[in-house]
Amino acid sequence: MNVFVSCPRGMQYLLEKELNTLGLMSCKPVSAGVELSAELDQVYTILLWSRIANRVFVELASGKIDKAEDVYSHAARIPWQSHFGVDNTFSVNFSGTNKHITNSAFGALKVKDAIVDYFRDVVGERPNVDKDNPQIRVAAKLSKGVLSISLDLSGESLHKRGYRIDKGAAPLRENVAAALLMQAGWGDVCSDNASFLDPMCGSGTFCIEAALMAMDCAPGLSREEWGFDYWVKHDSRKWGALVASANERATTGREAFNNKIIGYDADARVISVAWENIKRAGLHEFIHVEKKSVSDLELPPNVEKGLLLTNPPYGERLGEVETLMALYRDLGDKFDEYFHGWRAGVFTSNEKLEKALGWRYFKRYKFVNGALDVALLLFDLNADNRFKTPWLSSQEYLQNPSLWRVANQERAAMLANRLKKNQKQFSKWAAKNDISCYRLYDADMPEFAFAIDRYESEQGEVYLYIQEYAPPKSVNERVSLERLSEGLKTIADTCEVSVNQIFVKQRSVKKGVSQYEKEHVEGEGFVVCENGARIKVNIGRYLDTGLFLDHRAIRRWIKSESKGKKVLNLFSYTSVVSLHAALGGACSVLSVDMSQTYLRWAEKNFALNKLKGGNYKFERANCMEWLENAVSENESGNENQYDLIFIDPPSFSNSKRMEGVFDVQADHKFLIESAMSLLSEDGKLVFSTNLRKFKLDVSIENGFEVVDFTRKSLDKDFERNQKIHKCWLITHESSRT
Repeated sequence: MNVFVSCPRGMQYLLEKELNTLGLMSCKPVSAGVELSAELDQVYTILLWSRIANRVFVELASGKIDKAEDVYSHAARIPWQSHFGVDNTFSVNFSGTNKHITNSAFGALKVKDAIVDYFRDVVGERPNVDKDNPQIRVAAKLSKGVLSISLDLSGESLHKRGYRIDKGAAPLRENVAAALLMQAGWGDVCSDNASFLDPMCGSGTFCIEAALMAMDCAPGLSREEWGFDYWVKHDSRKWGALVASANERATTGREAFNNKIIGYDADARVISVAWENIKRAGLHEFIHVEKKSVSDLELPPNVEKGLLLTNPPYGERLGEVETLMALYRDLGDKFDEYFHGWRAGVFTSNEKLEKALGWRYFKRYKFVNGALDVALLLFDLNADNRFKTPWLSSQEYLQNPSLWRVANQERAAMLANRLKKNQKQFSKWAAKNDISCYRLYDADMPEFAFAIDRYESEQGEVYLYIQEYAPPKSVNERVSLERLSEGLKTIADTCEVSVNQIFVKQRSVKKGVSQYEKEHVEGEGFVVCENGARIKVNIGRYLDTGLFLDHRAIRRWIKSESKGKKVLNLFSYTSVVSLHAALGGACSVLSVDMSQTYLRWAEKNFALNKLKGGNYKFERANCMEWLENAVSENESGNENQYDLIFIDPPSFSNSKRMEGVFDVQADHKFLIESAMSLLSEDGKLVFSTNLRKFKLDVSIENGFEVVDFTRKSLDKDFERNQKIHKCWLITHESSRT
């Protein structure tokens, strides 16, 4: 039979090697699997014994497809009665397209129709389709004009061994775990009673798969249902003999088992999940798991050298890279302290985190895990492979003034001169305009890609808030860190500000996240002044301070326009725009935001300015839902109009407090049109966004009077970076501005 065995992407060569050990030599690795010729008993062997395979397909027919009708005729020629009967349920999975078969559902329908018509013609009855739990699974694949129709003899994917029901966070599939164990060499060392340890074991998958391999236990033994159970050509005698042999080997392996399998995790909940999975696998006598963090990791007594293999968080799903740096460094330190002579494997997708381990790997294997490109790093833990100096991230340079050094005096002097020039220019302008916070420098020199904001408190204390723009990948990392260190040292010396009053963050381009960083946890802060307003800021935490300096001119304009007006501020953040509107004499101000933290902060800003009363309201809501409800109320006759509306939405937001994802490019048309229906006839709406590639929908410009307000919305300190935001003034066409 022609057989295709599928596997996770990037693991086809490992699968080929495994199939060779199972006695199948005519193997050809292809994308995400292996093609081969096999007898029935060999197919059974793959199903029962492969630890890496996803599915096993036996080809029924293959041929060239020129048009859509060929799919039907191709499938209709197969003698389906020799594979299953009318009393069996079936399903069809179709993959691949061409210019005639434009979607897989259409292709599956053609194959299904051919099967049904075949049975009607031959038997006079037809079998039923069951998409959820079919007894027979038909797989059709269209590739390069050739259609292959096969039976999937696996049933559910082979990675589902049956022992794992509960999962930890970011679970690793069983067959991926087994493949990584094989690649790390566990199959070679486990027979010598070597130990296995996973210091971040999650739901226990590595530990369970390591024990099954060491016991010579076939991964398919615990499965109760197979895709061949109702196949006419199934040979129960051959299958039974293979299962009996596998049971004997498993019994012998359990009796001879003398390895120590250990799993730790800092999360007590996932340890309980791991323990339940271990018990379901029948391995509770052979695996030890307990709650223990990496920082508390040590080698248990009487444990032989062996393999340490782990799948720590990467930074994409479970935590940000910078916060994980310490975890990886701790792990590398524990390697050095307790695990000399061991082999270690770390499965990760981030090169910065790889470097934080502080060890030289001898192999780096690339794989794909879900949508991520990942690598298995293998280390021989001996003193020669330990880096002598620790690798530090740019964030650690940012936060450690003792590391700041000047490498190029001439270059540093150029930066110092620019800072002095800017300070002289902006300080007079700021004092004249009642401004205590302004942008001092914004990547004026390409060698020093910083944005430097100068904040002066009511008490006269000066703070610098420095954001380093993340360097492009083309810039050498050593050079980047050298310039970072030099720039920070020069800034501190030139501006004569204590390092305790310099706060540095790294700003990088991110996709699919909010305009605001992780919600600010309010702690120590100070009060600054702007155009007669007193504003609480906090520059010691997260990326945003509570005050967007680039919107200062907009706030000043809104203050001048607000007297006697009803003002609405959507996505209000800390509501500083609302504060200026209130100080400008607005008769009412409503601030809407989804964050209770920011709204509490806003209320404190109003209190600082002695603004109280029912005219100033703060509402916690999803702004899109709030608008929808407000428009609906207006249509019902409960008219509520505003004279001045300000909207500065995030570029993206996937907050847990809202359903779906907000995308300003996709959603701004609804946002603006809804808000305009709440705007009074002679009212004004200001819309601002910091998404650089943003394009205003043509229908907005056609339906309303739109004026590009960007230049007017930028103060003197932002004139050199006019891409920091875009801004429009929008009115009804009947009220020309």
